[in-house]
Amino acid sequence: MCRINGVLNKNISDALIIKMRDTLAYGGPDDAGIFIDQVSGIGLGHRRLSVIDLTEAGHQPMFWNDLVIVFNGEIYNYKEIIKELNKNGYVFTTGSDTEVILKSFECWGYECVNRFRGMFAFAIWDKRQEKLILCRDRVGVKPLYWYHKDGIFMFASELKAFHENPDFDKTIDSKAVSLYLQTGYIKSPFSIFKFAHKLEPGSFLEISKDFSIKKWKYWDIRDIYNKSELRNEDESTLIKECEDLLTESFQLRMVSDVPVGMFLSGGIDSSIVTALLQKESATPLNTFTIGFEEKKYNEANYAKLVAQHIGTNHTELYCKEGDFKNIIPLLPELYDEPFGDSSAIPTYLVSSLARKSVTVSLSADAGDEIFTGYNRYLYIEKYFDKIKKIPKPIRLLSSQILDSLTISQIRLLSNIFNNKYINNLDSRLPKLIEVLKCENPIDFLYNATVNLTQKELFELFSINEPIFNKNIPILDKRLCSAYGVLDIESYLEGDILTKVDRATMNVALEGREPFLDHKIIEFAIGLPDNIKLRNGETKWILRQILYKYVPKNLIERPKMGFGIPLDNWLSTFLKPELELLSKDNEFALIFGLNNEVVSTIVRSY
Repeated sequence: MCRINGVLNKNISDALIIKMRDTLAYGGPDDAGIFIDQVSGIGLGHRRLSVIDLTEAGHQPMFWNDLVIVFNGEIYNYKEIIKELNKNGYVFTTGSDTEVILKSFECWGYECVNRFRGMFAFAIWDKRQEKLILCRDRVGVKPLYWYHKDGIFMFASELKAFHENPDFDKTIDSKAVSLYLQTGYIKSPFSIFKFAHKLEPGSFLEISKDFSIKKWKYWDIRDIYNKSELRNEDESTLIKECEDLLTESFQLRMVSDVPVGMFLSGGIDSSIVTALLQKESATPLNTFTIGFEEKKYNEANYAKLVAQHIGTNHTELYCKEGDFKNIIPLLPELYDEPFGDSSAIPTYLVSSLARKSVTVSLSADAGDEIFTGYNRYLYIEKYFDKIKKIPKPIRLLSSQILDSLTISQIRLLSNIFNNKYINNLDSRLPKLIEVLKCENPIDFLYNATVNLTQKELFELFSINEPIFNKNIPILDKRLCSAYGVLDIESYLEGDILTKVDRATMNVALEGREPFLDHKIIEFAIGLPDNIKLRNGETKWILRQILYKYVPKNLIERPKMGFGIPLDNWLSTFLKPELELLSKDNEFALIFGLNNEVVSTIVRSY
């Protein structure tokens, strides 16, 4: 695990590459290196967190014939690939997976990534052809930003590296602001800056010396879904295949030359990762949990019971309000652009806790997206059918009537009824109007989960441009897979994986995502709905596997998520910071927002 950066420019300098590289030093404290070719105008930088092959042989940039690489991530099946390359006459001088990528690329070209099982973002400079190749893993576990303007091309693991170049154009991208206001995160290919982009998951980008750019996908979750076939085997066969695949994929994520641990919340996903790995281990695994004083948000007691049953070496830390206060000022520097997931705070805390004992920690993210775990999927099943039973003319007429009400009229109703729900109706009404118009569950999912409707966006931001591609076919008996595809390509990449990567790397901890093996995703996409969601029970197939190792009573409870008492904070110790948004027009001006609307939102707290 590392951090990488590079520049393609006529006026390249060692100083710039080093300054960019060392803004990311916390993610690679063990080693550093650069490669400069003044004639070609290329510079590459690397910061290393040593995990596989801890010797100097793993130093980067790494060279092989006409190729130079900087690499961030892990190729978990690299030993198997070495055996294949040996048969093709390749000899290895290091024990590092970086060497495997280099020689795989020389041997198989761009097709080499189809053999990789892992998380990766890498850049290869081809000296002979004088072109730079960037690549990002299939689902975007590892970040990779690129920038192109005025004869300057840059790339880096994080946006902050670009700020070291005085020619970096910091123009704000209105589309990115719109995305953030809708969802609380900025998905690829956008970044908050107009000329900086996230390389999309499963993609290559190639740029030649004359700055001509080609970009293409080698793996696309939508293509996988569209070409998948429905699995019709009996339940026991599918459960057995799923368990075998999970066990193999999870075991691959244990490949390391340093201590490995696991984040354990006591929920289904983290418990199944821990249980399947512990049954294969002769020694207790290290597990870590963060606890909260507020019972509403605390799962630490459940995690402790699960850890005791499985038999792990468990560590927990209960956090107070002051711990959260100390982290909040760090968040802008941590994420470089607007990021609205409050669980970034406890994720940082549990990462800091784990780093005291291990260098690698497994996280159980993506189980919800792959195996249908979010409560919103249940709400769709419960409420969309009810809405569809209302005749369409009545639904459309109702939405028109509601849409015609002014905010003043809504608040008048609030005073008359003095009801908590009605009091908040002015913020929920626009969403209700859009939901009433929905003709399919995909539209329902989108409109029920975005923060702002298109109409609200226009009022706040004068933009009325849909960013999300919701056009996905609903294959036979696989509505759940359609939901998963939308979440994998947006929420998972833009929010969850970003959150974990920045939190872990900031404390020099390698975070691994055992559910995000492409073989697991491709298997799950073919599963019929009733194998994932049954009788109001999410992740049905995972539960059948987990209950073989952990008693059902330790797991069965309402889904909590990794939340914090944010609403309480915004009305107490964070209130002064919130009020600054409405007192000073600067915030609204920077992002092109309507300050009057911003003030109204702030006053609602």
